[in-house]
Parts: sequence; C-alpha cells; structure tokens
Amino acid sequence: MKEGAHPEYREVVFQDMSNDEKFIIRSTIQTKEKISVDGKEYPLVKLEVTASSHPFYTGKHKIVDTAGRVEKFRQKFGTRGSKTQAAG
Repeated sequence: MKEGAHPEYREVVFQDMSNDEKFIIRSTIQTKEKISVDGKEYPLVKLEVTASSHPFYTGKHKIVDTAGRVEKFRQKFGTRGSKTQAAG
C-alpha cells in the first residue's frame, strides 16, 4: 500500500458536552485539542449530543422553546395530533 495516501487512524476521545461523558474510539478525524485520560494523551472531539444524552435513547423528551413558537402553534392549532402534553 502506498505510504501517505491515507489519514492516520488512531484512538480519539469523544466528549458529550451536555453530560460530560467521554468515550474512546478509533477515528481519522483531525483535532487541535487534546485530553489526558488514564495518564495517556488523546485527541479530543467535543460533541453536543450523543446516544447518552439524546432523547430518543434516554427516553427523556423535552421541548426547547426559545421564542414562544410552541405556544403560538398550540394557540393556532390547539393540541390536535400532539404527542406531548402542553406545559401549563
């Protein structure tokens, strides 16, 4: 196989920023940050959502409403066909 044709495949730490969970897997992703885990230094990739924090996998469903959009929708259309309860 030709040298230098493929990116380096190495162990990388992926960190879920919402619950601070870390896991180590092998990847070719390029990062500038590093982290020390168990005395060994790894490249670090920060993630917003992983399986440990995603509502589908955790079973915890919450509605994030920053501009009142959910309430406006409910006023306009009511709760017809809604799978979630109105927070009241």
